[in-house]
Amino acid sequence: MNIYVSNLSFHTSEEDLKDLFSKYGTVSSAKIILDRETNRSRGFAFVEMPSEEEGNKALSGLNGKEIQGRPLSVSLAREKESRSGSGFGKRDSFSSRPGKKRLF
Repeated sequence: MNIYVSNLSFHTSEEDLKDLFSKYGTVSSAKIILDRETNRSRGFAFVEMPSEEEGNKALSGLNGKEIQGRPLSVSLAREKESRSGSGFGKRDSFSSRPGKKRLF
């Protein structure tokens, strides 16, 4: 079960999340999402638990629980939506923005 965790403190580590969720069962992985430019936490993470039953216990037990001064928001992660093209190779991909002139 893939679990979405948000409203994390910027000081929360992946090890902290593993410890927190392991109280409810086996944790396969915990991944805090980092900002590409600053390499700092974006305040949310994904935790993978192989057992759906244990994952549901973690959902109900941790949603709203205060950790490091912040109430966690814990929910079932949604499937990643597919994007409709990468934009690479489209020379005028920026020209469709209102008020923007084409640069080439």
